[in-house]
Amino acid sequence: MSYLEKMGRPARTGLLRAPADGARGPGADAAAAITDTLHRYEVALNTGDTNAVMALYAEDGVFMPQHFPSAVGATLVRAAYDGVFATIRLSVAFDIVEVVPVAEDWAFARTNSTGTVTVLATGESGPEANQELFVMQRVEGAWKIARYAFCTTNPPRG
Repeated sequence: MSYLEKMGRPARTGLLRAPADGARGPGADAAAAITDTLHRYEVALNTGDTNAVMALYAEDGVFMPQHFPSAVGATLVRAAYDGVFATIRLSVAFDIVEVVPVAEDWAFARTNSTGTVTVLATGESGPEANQELFVMQRVEGAWKIARYAFCTTNPPRG
C-alpha cells in the first residue's frame, strides 16, 4: 500500500516503463520502488517535513527550483527546503507520468503536480501547478533523488 493510499487517497501513476519485453524484472521493480519514493516525497512536501525530504535525497543531491540557484549537496538542499517550508505551505498531488530506469542504478521520472500554495506570512492562497523532472539514483539499495528540477505550469501572474 502506498503512502497516498494510507492517507485515504488512491495512488495515481502514469506510465511505468518496465523492460522492453514486458517481463517483470529489475526495471519493473525499480519503477515500483521509485514510485514509492515519489509518493513519500509528495507527503513530505505536504507536511513541510525537511527531515523526510532529506531521507529521500542522495547525499550529493541537487535541488533546482525555478527562479533560484541550484542547491548542491545535503547541507544546501536542507537549507533550501527549510527556507521553502518557512515561507509556504503546499497541498499538492503528484501525477507520476513516467518512470524510466536507464541503467542498473539510474532512472528518471517525470511528474506533474497540482494543488494550492499558501504564503505563511500573509495567509494568501492560490493555485500551484508544476511539471517536474527527477533523476533517481539507487544508493545502498534505496532509490534516492539525485537531481530534481521543476517549473510552473500556471499562467504568468498579471
